[in-house]
This record gives sequence, structure tokens and C-alpha cells, in this order.
Amino acid sequence: MSKPISGGCACGAIRYECSAEPMMSGHCQCRDCQRHSGAGHFSAFAVPKAALKIAGQLKFYTSKADSGNIVHRGFCPTCGSAVVANNSGMPELSALAAASLDDPSVFKPGMVVFTASAQPWDYIDPKLPAFPGMPPMPNA
Repeated sequence: MSKPISGGCACGAIRYECSAEPMMSGHCQCRDCQRHSGAGHFSAFAVPKAALKIAGQLKFYTSKADSGNIVHRGFCPTCGSAVVANNSGMPELSALAAASLDDPSVFKPGMVVFTASAQPWDYIDPKLPAFPGMPPMPNA
């Protein structure tokens, strides 16, 4: 990676920097992510928690995901921007909201998950690998 990945919320109260390459990236179409994003899917990439530094005070909302795992979604308490999500099924990773990136062009989706919950109006590139639920994850 040539430079760290950086981003934050809309108002600037939350900032982050990640010094590692993303482990995976994609769009999630589960109902929980739809509600979280306010759209037909949530676009994010997973990075190692150990390489992620967050400045500012996030507020977290905790829910049970469609996968059955517990998800802690971090957002800015001032502007409401989605920033990060942590999933109990992948405790060593954090998912960064693609929309929160300083340079959104670094986000390259690699898959679509939970397509069984897809909305008919939500267009996703049909060339991306798609899974009706969460695909099996390789052992880290």
C-alpha cells in the first residue's frame, strides 16, 4: 500500500487512519445494513483492527445481524455519519464505511453478500461474486 487509508465523518469530529491493506471489500444487502445505510446496501471494506486508529468519540449502536452475529455500528454522534462496524463473527476486523473515505476511489468492491434480502431497485454490478448469505470465511 502506497499510503494509509484515511477518512472520517461529514463534520470532521471523527477521523481514522488505517496502515494495512483491506482484507476484503463489498456490498452487504442484509436488512440491517439497509437500515444502517439508508440505502439498498452498505458498502465497506474490512481492515485489521490492530492497524486502525480512530480519533474522536464514536457512538455505537448494537444489534443482532442477519447472520446471527452481534454487530456494533459506530457513527458520529454530531452528524450521524456511519464510520465503522465491528462484527462478533470477525473479531479481528473492522469494517470501514466506503462513504467515509477521504478518497472513495480506493474502494473496490469484491463481492455482494446477503443478496437474498436485496431490494429490486438496488442495482449492483452483476459481474461481482454474489452470495445469498455470508460466504464461508477463510481461517485467519
